Amino acid sequence: MVGLSEGEKQFLRGGIEHNLRADGRTRHQFRPISVQTAVIPQANGSARVRLGATEVIASIKAELGKPTVLHPDKGKVSIFVDCSPTAAPIYEGKGGEELSMELSVALERCLLGGKSGAGAAIDLSSLVLVEGKVCWDLYIDALVVSSDGNLLDSLAAAIKAALSNTGLPKVNVVLGASPEEQPEVDVSDEEFLQFDTSAVPVIVTLTKVGKHYIVDATSEEESQMSSAVSVSVNRNGQICGLTKRGGAGLDPSVIYDMVSVAKYVSQQFISVLDSEIAAAEASEE
Repeated sequence: MVGLSEGEKQFLRGGIEHNLRADGRTRHQFRPISVQTAVIPQANGSARVRLGATEVIASIKAELGKPTVLHPDKGKVSIFVDCSPTAAPIYEGKGGEELSMELSVALERCLLGGKSGAGAAIDLSSLVLVEGKVCWDLYIDALVVSSDGNLLDSLAAAIKAALSNTGLPKVNVVLGASPEEQPEVDVSDEEFLQFDTSAVPVIVTLTKVGKHYIVDATSEEESQMSSAVSVSVNRNGQICGLTKRGGAGLDPSVIYDMVSVAKYVSQQFISVLDSEIAAAEASEE
């Protein structure tokens, strides 16, 4: 928890009130972002994202598996977040475990939709090779290296960058003589298919401080929040997921306004993130 004096709290709240935050940003402005891809050679895809002083790493590991009986036409994706104890003192012990679980659940809710996969921002059907028989299982692991607020948005950006860096090996499938037989698979070591991230959204978190809400809140700003709403939005402006934290209730009209702001801000953020990802991938070549 960030400890602020009464004077610091008034300064922070006053800046937000007058649309000039402590670091010079307006209420709806993100901090500078930088992206580095292919940071973990053993993974199918990986990326490091820095958003201000917040730094996170995401990696993608792809393995062949079998679709579930309930969803034979969908692959499987799991997301796990780990908060390094060196990122902030509060992450040591149980505090880090609870936050890791909270972030993992929020990311799954915003990126994977419901338990059925309905509304998933990541197209699970694209991971199926043979319906009911063979699919890709994607394991997304993320690490919080340094924390200065807005972890959820940073993690989602890192996952999007890591997925854009992900190559899935080309698989040749030979079906068995009978429908009951498991197909034979031949996984290429040389040919890879790029993962399509065109529909993968970003997450924009609106943090309410006093009467106003801000994007990309720092740790100090988050210490003064009453509630926060995180909205995942794709490049078409479609809402893919929404989650709220904080005990204070919000009027439906306020939530509607927050979602509208998130949709507007997300398009700017996607444009900047796409440029950073492209520059990172170009530097690899």
